Amino acid sequence: MGDLSIDINSKFENEKQKALINIMYTANWINSFQNEFFKSFGISPQQYNILKILNGASEPLKVQTIKDRMIERSPNATRLMDKLCSKHLIDRIPCEDDRRVVHIAITSQGKTLLEAISSDFYENLVEKLSETEAQQLNQILDKMR
Repeated sequence: MGDLSIDINSKFENEKQKALINIMYTANWINSFQNEFFKSFGISPQQYNILKILNGASEPLKVQTIKDRMIERSPNATRLMDKLCSKHLIDRIPCEDDRRVVHIAITSQGKTLLEAISSDFYENLVEKLSETEAQQLNQILDKMR
């Protein structure tokens, strides 16, 4: 891995086309890496994202707030939370003022799992980039969106 043209045995009309295909190819590579990495912890990348959102919150959050903050907006976020709840990684807390509202909080077991998942996870994905290159990549991706 290293040269997209070789990796997928293809030629491109121009550098912009290659860049777009490269982004999509790399996103797929990252997804595959994440799926394999999190499998040993018994969760999906989306469930990890939910746990990180809850762990970073200072209070329990509404389901919609969690959905809005997710990296990958998942229509099945409620099902993902059901699975996390059944694994005792999150708790559902009924709202006292409105029975239709449910708040979600990370449990101590959920926090323990996050601690077990190495913070090196992100580092492993971008270890070949310098800080300057990572900053440049962020600027380019932000500009693209």
